[in-house]
Amino acid sequence: MARKGLGRTFDSLLGINENPPQSEEPKKAAETASEKRVESLRRKMESGEVNEIDITDIDPNYEQPRKNFDQQALKELADSIKSHGIIQPLVLVRMGMRYMIIAGERRWRAAKMAGLKTVPAVVKNYTPQQIKEVSLVENLQREDLNPVETARAIKQLMDECNMTQEAVADRLGKSRPAIANTLRLLSLDDRVLEMIEKNRLSAGHARTLVVVTDPEAQVKLAQKACNMSVRDTEKMVREYLNPKPQKVKVPQSIELKELVSNMQRVFATKVGAIGNDNKGRLYIDYYTKDDLDRICAMVEDLRQKAAVDNNEI
Repeated sequence: MARKGLGRTFDSLLGINENPPQSEEPKKAAETASEKRVESLRRKMESGEVNEIDITDIDPNYEQPRKNFDQQALKELADSIKSHGIIQPLVLVRMGMRYMIIAGERRWRAAKMAGLKTVPAVVKNYTPQQIKEVSLVENLQREDLNPVETARAIKQLMDECNMTQEAVADRLGKSRPAIANTLRLLSLDDRVLEMIEKNRLSAGHARTLVVVTDPEAQVKLAQKACNMSVRDTEKMVREYLNPKPQKVKVPQSIELKELVSNMQRVFATKVGAIGNDNKGRLYIDYYTKDDLDRICAMVEDLRQKAAVDNNEI
């Protein structure tokens, strides 16, 4: 069973609220929240709860789910750190004579880029199990992973921390169906997952392809879906799964074809035949009222002739 001791939100570990309260003056509220964070960090530094750690003594957590770091975003963060420093400390665990990052790898990378020698950090005494759980939950709560990284992190959280979908949903504040839908992405072909990771395909598009079990067909449909809406992708998948039956063309005899040809000459319009010598349908096209009147007159002449031949008039 999942342990609840780590709490629902990761920020409770630091006592820092990452989401400033809404205000009619957002800029002023943001500035106030930033000032509070700086003051909170200062107090924690003074109390010894937060320490300055040599940046070269810190290693990343190689099991963390986020694999891709946007270089432009890192540069922007590095520029901010040069101007304002690191407001929220990293969370580390001691590993022998070194430290491993539990939370804050992006800040650590940006701090290195900015040329900092030390970074503020909280050093925690976590068990190996807690390290895995906190690291995964922290990344998932940031909600900046791509959909594939999120799905893999949830799967890892379930496998390594013995959590059910319900437990993960509760920990992340999401619904169980949302967790289930995210996990479904992992059933897709690796080539389709790569499209999602490269932002060529959205998670919404990808989820419609889960029901396609043939990997090659799945990839082909995914390639087409890159230029389609989700609704059109759903329609394409439905048509793939329920193809319309192919019309079988029935071979026609020479005599039937000759009959159609003769009728076209007689009625001076298009005539067609569906079927064969045993069963089928003949149809006559008309394009104007004059065509229809002419055909009706010819049929009436034939009817009268047939009546005379049968002594009906």
